[in-house]
Amino acid sequence: MNRIYLDHAATTPLRPEVRQAMEPYEVAHYGNPSSLHARGRAARAGLDDARDRLAQILGCRAGEIIFTSGGTEADNLALIGVSEAHPHQPLWISAVEHRAVLDAAAYLRDRRGVPVHEIPVDHQGRVQVEWVLDHVTPDTALVSVMYVNNEIGTVEPIRVLGQALRERGILFHVDAVQAAEYFPLADLPCDLLSLSAHKFGGPKGAGLLRIRRDVEIVPLLHGGGQERERRPGTENVAGMVGMATALELAAEERELAAARVASLRDRLLAHLRQALPDTRVYGPLAQADAASPPETSEGAPSDTSPSILCVGWPGITGETMVVALDLAGVEVSSGAACSAGSLAPSHVLKALGLEAQEAAGGVRFSLGRETTREEVDEAARRVIETVERLRERQRRGD
Repeated sequence: MNRIYLDHAATTPLRPEVRQAMEPYEVAHYGNPSSLHARGRAARAGLDDARDRLAQILGCRAGEIIFTSGGTEADNLALIGVSEAHPHQPLWISAVEHRAVLDAAAYLRDRRGVPVHEIPVDHQGRVQVEWVLDHVTPDTALVSVMYVNNEIGTVEPIRVLGQALRERGILFHVDAVQAAEYFPLADLPCDLLSLSAHKFGGPKGAGLLRIRRDVEIVPLLHGGGQERERRPGTENVAGMVGMATALELAAEERELAAARVASLRDRLLAHLRQALPDTRVYGPLAQADAASPPETSEGAPSDTSPSILCVGWPGITGETMVVALDLAGVEVSSGAACSAGSLAPSHVLKALGLEAQEAAGGVRFSLGRETTREEVDEAARRVIETVERLRERQRRGD
């Protein structure tokens, strides 16, 4: 049976060009970039070049990029690092953030006594800028709102919100982990921005936090002077070279890739809606005709990720569907990958106002550059067959 991978929001395959770019730093230029000898200097040159290339894409100074082990560390450094620099000043966090942000905020609240406030979202998962501006106070240490939601694909109004917060002198963090492959990253009005390479064709274990140069932050780790003493530890040179290559490729292909993947997502949704009319759709696509989603002038979806589709069916839990589809050869997720294995309802779907039972039923399909039309059609057939089979078992009382 041919397996179909529709879980690109969890991780993406390493691109061949990225693997090729990384190889010299895993084999020949394996020196420690802090060493002064020839191999160390060669590693340092590769690291510096990767930082320069990433800075060009992000529209920032190279010195504002701090390399991390991935998005989780970057999110933790942003929240905890800023909070430690501004003790006991309140944080505002959107209700639909990734667990890396929510749990870091919970740590600060429970262990450090930091006031942490939740920003609600509407039924599509979107933060309302006016609400935020009405509630944040001048002593706020940080506001954190993600760029693209990893479960339902909602694109948040970060440019408008970021500009408004900047005018008030309030620091703004954006988790852009799910945005890098399909949305522009240059010149975003934020003070801190998190990325993770494996979400856009790069290697696992490589990420970054862009920190505006005048932002004060306390490091989480201690024991070295790397990364301008903000993130000590020997850098993953090959990983950072791979991340730079992957982000360059994503930026070059962004508009065409977004339009192509969105058309495949819409095709999948159309198949499901036609055969299973009670299919529930979560996020911005719930209110739109799947055949004609909202578009920007470039033809890419403007208010939702082109790759993410979150749906559910009455009476069937997300975990049940994930297991059943895996047996059918279709690889998907129930909620965020980091929550896999948990029967708890999705905090994102609950934030939309859904009851716990329905919030436990979401299934996330996330397509990627490699996804083909034939795979989408076959996946739809297997999903439909799986839902009908599970319902037949329910009718029989199995």
